[in-house]
Amino acid sequence: MQLIYTIMTEKDKDMQANGQPEAEGFQDINSDENMAGSTHLNDAVPEENELDKVKSELDELRKKYLLLNADFDNFKKRNAKERIELINTANKEVIIALLEVLDDSERAARQLETATDINVVKDGVSLVFNKLHSVLQSKGLKPMESLNEEFNADLHDAITEIPAPAEEKIGKVLDVLQKGYYLNDKIIRHARVVVGK
Repeated sequence: MQLIYTIMTEKDKDMQANGQPEAEGFQDINSDENMAGSTHLNDAVPEENELDKVKSELDELRKKYLLLNADFDNFKKRNAKERIELINTANKEVIIALLEVLDDSERAARQLETATDINVVKDGVSLVFNKLHSVLQSKGLKPMESLNEEFNADLHDAITEIPAPAEEKIGKVLDVLQKGYYLNDKIIRHARVVVGK
């Protein structure tokens, strides 16, 4: 392969600078038909700068994503830990309140061993029961009134059905075998009942 070098003379340079046609046999390798000079060679440089800019933005977004993902994982772990701690200590307040009732029950049990008067024993047991009832009520416990009410599957568990003694008792609760309870207006135990048919 034969290489041909063209040397531009001073005259050719002057002609090119004045916009005149180039000397015969001279071809500028830095230009094409539509672009003067070497302008088109510089187009690749901004593309590289633009590509580097996009890459750096992508790296920055990736770092932000990884940090956000790590923060979210830490939040989930912290939240799960707090939830476990809350579950473990949620009953603490109720248990502390019930300790007084437990103390009274132990004192009543000691008195039962030596008591001779049945009325005194009844009064002691009644006092302990009333204290237990008031402590539980103060914590939001409320008994469900079910006797002679319409049977409601959302509130009651029917153990059995028996023939109703009267026409108006059909479909109503005739007996409560186990009371139902609400805790802060939410059902925590359904009542076990006998329903008239």
